[in-house]
Amino acid sequence: MLAAQALSQNYDDPLSGLVVHEVDLPQPEPGWTSVRVVATSLNMHDLWTLRGVGHPADRLPIVLGCDAAGYDSDGNPVIVHPVIADADAGGGDETLDPGRALMSERYDGTFAEYVSVPRRNLVPKPDWLSFDEAACLPVAWTTAYRMLFTKAEIRPGDRVLVQGAGGGVASAAIKLAAAAGAVVYATSRSADKRAAALAWGAHAAVPTGERLPERVDVVIETVGAATWEHSLKSLRPGGAIVVAGATSGGDPSASLNRIFYLQQRILGSTGCTRTELVAMLRMMQATGVRPVIDRTLPLAEIHKGFQLMVEGTVTGKVVVHPPAPRS
Repeated sequence: MLAAQALSQNYDDPLSGLVVHEVDLPQPEPGWTSVRVVATSLNMHDLWTLRGVGHPADRLPIVLGCDAAGYDSDGNPVIVHPVIADADAGGGDETLDPGRALMSERYDGTFAEYVSVPRRNLVPKPDWLSFDEAACLPVAWTTAYRMLFTKAEIRPGDRVLVQGAGGGVASAAIKLAAAAGAVVYATSRSADKRAAALAWGAHAAVPTGERLPERVDVVIETVGAATWEHSLKSLRPGGAIVVAGATSGGDPSASLNRIFYLQQRILGSTGCTRTELVAMLRMMQATGVRPVIDRTLPLAEIHKGFQLMVEGTVTGKVVVHPPAPRS
C-alpha cells in the first residue's frame, strides 16, 4: 500500500525525511482491526516528529498521521479516536495513562491506504458529516473541545481569547466557543486570518499582541513564547489559561508575580478521550458547526501541504486522500 513515512529527522529541513512509497499492509494485533482510510489530515504533531522534537529517532521509520476517517473491516464508516491507551490506567481518562501514545508515536499512523487500530478506538461516523470533515476532528477539534469544555468549563457569556487564529486547533476553538455562546476574541498577524475568525463567529479579531477591549475569562493558548505575555495580560484576575501547545517555543517568561497576585490559573491539556470525541459530535450535530478545510490533496502531494504549514499560510485544516483500493 502507499504510505507517507518518516525515515529521518531534521529540525531545519523537516520535509527531507518524509517519503511517500509502498509499504506492507498492516497486520492487526489481537483486539485490533484495520481501517481503510478515506481521508486524513495534517497536524503540527507530524512536523514536530519530522523535526525530531518529542519523537526518538529509534522509532523510525514510522508512518505519520494522527487523524483518520474511513471504513472498518465490516464496511462501516468510522472515525478513529487517535489516543491509544488504557482508560483504566487514567481513572477513566485515557489521556492520563502514563503509557498513552498518539497515532504515529509508537504505532504506524494514518497517512496510508490502511491503518491498524484498537477496536475501542473506532467511533461511528455520523451520516451528516463528510469523510473530509470527519478527518479534521480527531486531533485538532477534540483538543479544542477538551480545552474549552473539560478544562476551562466555559459557559455562555464567558469571554474567551484564542491566540493564533487560523490553525486547526484555533479555528476549532473559535467555532466551538462561539457556538457555545461565548464572546470570542482572536489574534493573528494576518489580516486575512483575522477576517476569517470574524466569519467563524469571533466577536473581534486583533493583530497579535494588541490590547483587547476587555479582559477575558479564558485564554486558549497553543502558540507559546510569542503570545504568552499577552495571554497573561489579557486574562482577568482568577481567569485561566489553557495550554495545549507551544508552536513558537515552549520556554516563555513565567511571570510568577502576576500569576500568584491575580490568582490566575494555568491548565495543561493534552489530547482527548473517546467520550469527549462522542460528546463533541453531539454538539456539532446540535449546533451545525463544521470544520474549516483549507484544501484537499492526494497523498502523493503531502509535501505540498506540509510546506504550506511551515510557511504559516494554512487557514483551517489540510485534508489528504490516500489512493482508492486497487483491484
